[in-house]
Amino acid sequence: MKNQKTIFRLLFITMSTFCTTNVIADVSTSSVSNDDPRTLQSIASLQSLKQVQTSDLYTAPHVHELKNKYKVRSLFVESPALPMVDIQLTFNAGSARDIEVEKGLYGVANMAAQLIDEGTTQRDAVEIANAFEQVGARFSVAAHRDMFVVRLRSLSDPKKLDAAVSTMLEVLKDSTFKNNSISLMISNTQVGQKQLKESPSRLMSIRFYRALYGSHPYAEPITGTNGSIKKITTQHLKKFRDEFLVSQNMNIALTGQLSVKQAQKLAERISAALPEGEAAKPLAVPQDKPNFDIQHILFNSTQAHVTMGHLSTTRDDPDRLALELANRMLGGGGFSSILMKELRVKRGYTYGANSAFTFSQAAGSFSLSYSTQQDQLMDSIQVAHKALVDFVHQPIDAQQLEETKAGMLRSLPNSYSSNANINAQLGSIGF
Repeated sequence: MKNQKTIFRLLFITMSTFCTTNVIADVSTSSVSNDDPRTLQSIASLQSLKQVQTSDLYTAPHVHELKNKYKVRSLFVESPALPMVDIQLTFNAGSARDIEVEKGLYGVANMAAQLIDEGTTQRDAVEIANAFEQVGARFSVAAHRDMFVVRLRSLSDPKKLDAAVSTMLEVLKDSTFKNNSISLMISNTQVGQKQLKESPSRLMSIRFYRALYGSHPYAEPITGTNGSIKKITTQHLKKFRDEFLVSQNMNIALTGQLSVKQAQKLAERISAALPEGEAAKPLAVPQDKPNFDIQHILFNSTQAHVTMGHLSTTRDDPDRLALELANRMLGGGGFSSILMKELRVKRGYTYGANSAFTFSQAAGSFSLSYSTQQDQLMDSIQVAHKALVDFVHQPIDAQQLEETKAGMLRSLPNSYSSNANINAQLGSIGF
């Protein structure tokens, strides 16, 4: 495998193990069926499979890189089948930017996303919702660690599309973030924080990120903390909007029933309407830990929830595809993955085990997770760790590699099975 050495290096970065408890059903694995396609003899007799034209399954949509006189990257896929247009504005303005509003403040991006359509200088929340509803449009906003994502789905009828886009731009430029909305949001978030304490997997995730990233902005949860969200004010939210929700800090993705010329005009209209601003600065590089670190979270339950992990790499790493392929073989491919075979099928330690990479602007993470009974905890950790070490050191099984590659190719069309999926892909590509 071309990038095997790179994969090995990345998989052996410092590991952090978290042991907490989680209540799940005690599932017997004695009756688990054989899902290995190599031994399912009846597959060959399915006549319908012989009629599948595989050459048509992997035709990706054509992506237009639109010219934009405002120098905002704009990608477009023409999809004339439905009278709809999907718009996604992806800003470099996730929760990693919270501390740039004020040091020690977390949850700003998330609160801005939740409250941005609660009122503008012209309309209140009900009027904004009615404005979208009257033209059959759907509007949503979400904050992630790296991204602040605005989505609008509208009919392609010019008058209705124009009205929907106008309302979207009004919300982005003139949101008021009133104190009563902030107070309600803080109250709701505090309820969520209490519920979080009852979820071992969520508690573990927070502690895992903090241990992994230390003082880096990725360390804190996107929703913020109880202490920090109480400090967020209207001024903080407006500062976040004015600094980060600007045209030079976004990319535009368009998919739908538009011509290239219409899409270009729409992209330039959006770019011109927002303040120009400037692109966000590069994030700091997370510092890798030199030592093996084990943390234990006490929780009253018969189950233990385990995560092992380390820093990975960035979203633009040329080895990303090789890493995704390797991860699918190790723990991201369901019952065919190595972790599931070792932990569930062979030993019955867990109902499910998986591994995953996240790829971000700064270094992302690699993690391996599963739940097991307390009396099987230490044995399961040894098995999971050995499976990882063996995967790194031993030659990759050629047949498993080819089957995994074929599976990834077969699942690829799901990425563009709908206009919404296509547009989400465009937003990610343009970021």
